[in-house]
Amino acid sequence: MNYLLAALSALLLVLAFPRFDFVWLAPVALAPMLLAAAREPRPLRRFAVGYLCGVIYWFGVCYWIQFTLAVYGGIGAAVGWAAFLLFCLLKALHMGVFAFAAGILMRSSWAIPGVSALWVAIEVTHGSLGFAWLALGNAGIDMGIPMRLAPFTSVYGLSFVFAMMSAALALAVLRRPRWQLAWLLPLPLLILLPRLPDFQPGKQTAVLAQPNISDTVEWTPQSLEKMERRLLYLSMTAVFQDQNQAPQLLVWPEVPAPLYADDPGFLQVAGDLAHTTRAYFLGGVVAHRSDGTPLNSALLVAPSGKVAGRYDKVHLVPFGEFVPWPFGFVNKISTEIGDYKPGDKVVVLAVAEHHIGAFICYESVFPNFVRQFAANGAELLVNISNDSWFGKSAARLQHLKIVRMRAAENRRWILRSTNDGITGTIDPAGRLLGTLPNYVESASQTGYSYVKETTFYTRHGDWFPLACAAISISLLAWMLWKTKQA
Repeated sequence: MNYLLAALSALLLVLAFPRFDFVWLAPVALAPMLLAAAREPRPLRRFAVGYLCGVIYWFGVCYWIQFTLAVYGGIGAAVGWAAFLLFCLLKALHMGVFAFAAGILMRSSWAIPGVSALWVAIEVTHGSLGFAWLALGNAGIDMGIPMRLAPFTSVYGLSFVFAMMSAALALAVLRRPRWQLAWLLPLPLLILLPRLPDFQPGKQTAVLAQPNISDTVEWTPQSLEKMERRLLYLSMTAVFQDQNQAPQLLVWPEVPAPLYADDPGFLQVAGDLAHTTRAYFLGGVVAHRSDGTPLNSALLVAPSGKVAGRYDKVHLVPFGEFVPWPFGFVNKISTEIGDYKPGDKVVVLAVAEHHIGAFICYESVFPNFVRQFAANGAELLVNISNDSWFGKSAARLQHLKIVRMRAAENRRWILRSTNDGITGTIDPAGRLLGTLPNYVESASQTGYSYVKETTFYTRHGDWFPLACAAISISLLAWMLWKTKQA
């Protein structure tokens, strides 16, 4: 029965996210596994219960990894499944550790805050331990009251609230004293937090391009020149579609094409576009270190036609830009020779009298990283991405939820330009204001504004997960000490 409960939790978690998006399941999804952990007195069995939940969850949410590795990594379906299953087995360790420790905390009168703090403390480790994707709180991006936490605690505050509700449900099923549910009483006070900002039309104009370039193109000088001309035409058409709106910013996405920051031909194209339109140009390029190793970068060109700055991607994509241990038998998806190297710092780029921060693709999953752009003065965030590696899977919608949360945490507009979707504009409340059609070649004007004010989270970073880690470790130590004293 405990293993069935674990499998049920995994199913509920999968259903809470795209492609299903039954977000109302997020506050109860952990309850079956917590019930199983509380019922199971044997530590290794508790770990196994959580581990099973983790394997099923990662398999159900990140199923698209197999397709990406098999098709774009060129390793075939069978090896792709083997690599993906190994990925699931490794990622499930987090959930196993959670269930192992949650079973101890569920015995105490502090079960609700203790389990919730433990969930957040483990959830925040995913990125530093290999791969991060959907935090539980991402399911609440359209929940008005819980989202009031985002500018203070980031997405992890919503994860905490959802874990609290699951723990309370598990305690109720276990027929624990009702007073132990009193930890839920402060939740209605969330309504006293400041509302997310109302919608305000953007005061500035940008052009977002979506070139819809195939990931399997064999590039020649002729095909590359044709692609650049086509992107120029799309951008220029969008710039002049409204003579009353002069865009200040033109954005090209990260693309599966050899656009190099040190290529005179490409620099001429970008410079001419910026000079002709009298706008700043921001686009995804491949740069190189002095030793020739590649960097995934965002290049800014001023209206003068000169390079105005560059940001080199810090957080690289496992399998996409480098192959992590122990997956040496898997091919890297990128066609660049050798693994990409990470950049070494956050760079804020100057656009006239304003400043912007451009984070690239997978970097959106790191709340504390993205907020550093705003903390360092970025008044606008830009996300360039190539989500075509996802195929037509739910990963596109999952990624969009993640990016939207970054906007709400920092109260910043985000301009999102992708290769073939989802390209769109996100306001400071995390609202998606409009998108270009997926899988088509397009470009369009969009509004945005520069915002100078910073949120509590932007200023103070991951204070909340650190507090959760301290609380959960302290409670576990106290519970173990009490057990030894008994």
